[in-house]
Amino acid sequence: MKKNMGSLDKTIRILMAIVIGVLYFTNVISGTLAIVLGVFAVVFVLTSFISFCPLYLPLGINTCKKEH
Repeated sequence: MKKNMGSLDKTIRILMAIVIGVLYFTNVISGTLAIVLGVFAVVFVLTSFISFCPLYLPLGINTCKKEH
């Protein structure tokens, strides 16, 4: 897998996962919404750690800095 996520992209995903976690643990979100957002949070964290987003591949998106 070739990396296709830059550091800003990874940071934003981690922050979104943290916000979702805080909303869940403070009971702001619950039920089906909490499950769906929880799945998104897990995906955000996993893709951030491996620096690869499978959805970016067919869309041709690459947020990594260009290497010379």
